[in-house]
This record gives sequence, structure tokens and C-alpha cells, in this order.
Amino acid sequence: MKLFPFFSALLFAAVAESASPSDGPTKSQREEAAPTGKLRVGVVSAPAQSAFFVVKVAGGEPRGVTVDLGKEFARQLGVPVEFLVVSSSGELVDAMGSAALDVAFMPIDAERRERVDFGPTYFTIESTYLVRAGSDIKNLNDVDRPNVRVIGIANTATIRAAGRSLKNTKVVAVQSVGEATEMLRQEAADAFALTHDALPPLAARLPGSRILDGSFLQTGIAIAVPKNRPNALAYATAFMEDAKASGRVRRALDDAGLKDLVVAPPSAK
Repeated sequence: MKLFPFFSALLFAAVAESASPSDGPTKSQREEAAPTGKLRVGVVSAPAQSAFFVVKVAGGEPRGVTVDLGKEFARQLGVPVEFLVVSSSGELVDAMGSAALDVAFMPIDAERRERVDFGPTYFTIESTYLVRAGSDIKNLNDVDRPNVRVIGIANTATIRAAGRSLKNTKVVAVQSVGEATEMLRQEAADAFALTHDALPPLAARLPGSRILDGSFLQTGIAIAVPKNRPNALAYATAFMEDAKASGRVRRALDDAGLKDLVVAPPSAK
């Protein structure tokens, strides 16, 4: 097939910009991924680690799966890394919108797709409820009753999905996992909406609490970059696919003590 020179040039540029991580980033990819000369990575802290949440260690430094992935992404780009630690994934989206972040890892939903660009998923979440001790709630249907006090983290995929699924009660937003956990402890709430993988260590801290079977949301946690950075997105996509295939994501989960969690499969071509 004969290509006109203009389209040949476009094809060459596309191939160049989609180089694999082993080839190193192109100049455009590095400049878009880290426009300030350092990679600013957003992570979300909680009382316990999960595939998404990190914890703060001595000196306030974050530790967890997304920290490991952020450090490796910066290393492959050849730039220093700086972490912004926040209390919710909604704050990450806002920080990207204000150009305060270059990359983050967060659950995908339709509202977020309007504000950030997503690369591949590295883990699939299912959201359910943690029910306080002493509650008569036994299943997901029991949550959707008048006067049941449901809480979730503000501006997250989980709270939006919970709101869509509840017809007879409402979900109230709180600012952090720590705040939600304390509300259950004090019996100021009946059910806390969060992902299955994040709930076991929280339930262990709340004797008598229960994690409900089933889910009201299934979605992926993916790498994300600000809108209008196509070269950064191309490199982030290649990085994440390589991180899954090479075992980097597996090692990050294992190092966080999450050996039972399953890495998402390669994205469909």
C-alpha cells in the first residue's frame, strides 16, 4: 500500500511516540509527563494499605503499592519524584485539574473520564459495605432501608455508585477512611461504602463489624494523567502494561502484604 508523504510522517511520529519503556521516553513524553522536571505523583492515605491506599511511615513518608509504582515510573522517565498525599481519590482529580499533579492511580468512573485520561488498569475493585457492630444489616439489600445511616468518601467512584444503587436511603460524604472508621466505632453510622480489598484490616480494628458479601460497583484502578497530554498518556500506558507483564505490580502488592490480590490482565489490543 502506497502512503503519501504526509501520512507517512504521521505514522512515523506515532510509532516514535509509542516506544516501549525499555527504549526510554522520547523528549516529548518526558516533557509532558514531568513538565516541571520532576514527576509529581498523587497517592491516597488510609489507616491500612490496600491495592490503592498507602500508609504514612516515620517522617510522614508514604508507603504502598502506588508509591512503588510512582517511584518506578519516575525512575524510567529519568526524573526525581515528589509525592502529594491526600485523603481521597477525588482530591487527586482536583489536583490534576489545577496542574498540581502529573500522574496518579485511581478507580475509573464516567465522571472522572471527563477530567483525566486513564491508562491501563492494574487491579479490579469491587465495592461493598462495612457494617458496624450490633447492626442488624446482613446483606446489601438490608442497607437500602429508611433510616440506615450510610457513609462514603467524598467525591469517589464508590460513593457515586452507592448513591445510584440506594433508593430508600442516602449516602453521606465524609472526608477520609479514618473519619469513616471512627464513625462506625462510635455508632454514628451504620454502613461504610468502600472496596472489598481495603476493608479486612479496617474490620479487624472494629470488633463485631462485618463486611457484606457481593458488590454494588466493579471497576478498575488505573494510571491516570491530566487531559491534553497525549505523549504522557502513551508512555504511562506502555509503562503500566510493562509493569504488569514484568511482575512489578505483583511485587508491589506482595511487598504491601497483599499476596492474595490478583493483578489485572493485559489490556485488550
